[in-house]
Amino acid sequence: MYKRILIATDGSPLSDKAVASGLALARLSRAKVVALKVIPRYPRNYFEGGLPIDNADIERVEKQWSDAAQTLVDKVRDMGEGEGVEVKAVLAKSDLVAEAIITAAKKHKCDLIVMASHGRKGLKRLLLGSETQHVLTHSHIPVLVLR
Repeated sequence: MYKRILIATDGSPLSDKAVASGLALARLSRAKVVALKVIPRYPRNYFEGGLPIDNADIERVEKQWSDAAQTLVDKVRDMGEGEGVEVKAVLAKSDLVAEAIITAAKKHKCDLIVMASHGRKGLKRLLLGSETQHVLTHSHIPVLVLR
């Protein structure tokens, strides 16, 4: 069925459900898993009158984000090992989350992407965007969306 499944996670409770379902599917199909967390870059554009931020502070914040993300994907790896599923923990730095997910899936030769959708509609979807919708419309790899 599937040989390699990419599971995208953001650490939210809804994403945790998608992780559990993705790992269960991987176990059933004897697939390997790539657990992915996309880390945004610290914004470096400043509005007029804004306070400049020291590069050391930016690096410190980005390191905190990276450490938290690594902990998250390591947790997915540990869950997978508990279920007998081989999981590779991967981080990607990008402000374009959907593109980073699709790129990682191609890079790791995944044949399925598993991710959660918050199911926003109307104005909330317009204002907050939908990374899941972007992945669905731009990926040539099948996407399993869980809500």
